[in-house]
Amino acid sequence: MKTIIMAGGYATRLWPITKTKAKPLLPVGTKKIVDIIYEKVSKFDSEILLSTNKRFEEDFRRWAKDKDVKVVVEDTMREEEKLGAVKALAQIAKDIDEDFLVVAGDNIFSFDIDPLIELFNEKRKPVTALYDVGDYELARRYGVAELDGWIVKRFYEKPEKPPSTLVGIAIYVFPQKVADILLNYVESSEMSDNLGDFLSHLCENMDVYGYAFTNGNWYDVGNPDSYIEAFKFYTDSHVDKSVEIGKAAKIIEPVVIEKNVVIKGRSIVGPYAYIGEGCEIESSDVSESVVFSKTIIKKVRLWRSIVDDACEIRNIELSSSIIGGHARIQRG
Repeated sequence: MKTIIMAGGYATRLWPITKTKAKPLLPVGTKKIVDIIYEKVSKFDSEILLSTNKRFEEDFRRWAKDKDVKVVVEDTMREEEKLGAVKALAQIAKDIDEDFLVVAGDNIFSFDIDPLIELFNEKRKPVTALYDVGDYELARRYGVAELDGWIVKRFYEKPEKPPSTLVGIAIYVFPQKVADILLNYVESSEMSDNLGDFLSHLCENMDVYGYAFTNGNWYDVGNPDSYIEAFKFYTDSHVDKSVEIGKAAKIIEPVVIEKNVVIKGRSIVGPYAYIGEGCEIESSDVSESVVFSKTIIKKVRLWRSIVDDACEIRNIELSSSIIGGHARIQRG
């Protein structure tokens, strides 16, 4: 069996942060999103392929340098050029002569997927992972499964009236023969972006099994709010020894504070804060937020926000905000 991590998207809902950073490489504590996926799948005896694009190729090659991962690159640089998940997977699947596990690179889940593999080995048919979000309104945002026992009778992509609250979480196990079906589907369909559409196609032509995970947590890091929630759940604590913390400043764990950060004045950092390398925090409160490198924050209250590299923010209160790189924001 091969394992394929799909990481070729451009994550437009997290722009401007993800214009320069691949979403799977965003931090969740001391780890990256894709680190969590890699830890879950590396236990299986399979070759791991990571599919990405030209824009983020070198970033993923650096990440994969000390890991048993082969990086496969689609020849696109912009959102307008992207192949979409279905075509990107087909590009890889055409050279696969064995079963394959597919995992979206922006998936964060706390449970082990061994039961999914076990069900596949028993049935030898496509298997999709499902998660009960417990709310019909929330289910409308996702692909939703209609089950008959273990079998997915139909799979609805973002339905107005979901038949259940069991949503697809972009983890699949496919037998090798599905590779040919996928290639034919790509040639005959314009639905090239969403693997849920391909799953719907499979359900119409063969038995597809669904395994619903009932324990643990799953986060679809599709927007800033879900990213912050995932960050809060997974973050650990680490304060680099080079960090300078003033006597009047307070750190409330869990926090991750990288190299050469200076925190001074009556600052409070944390809980649930990530401060990137070389930042300066003065007389500010920062919580439930991610601040990337070389950013200056003075007399600011920052909550549930994401701030990109090399920004300078002064004398303001920001909540639920995304600040692009090199921004200058000041009140008064």
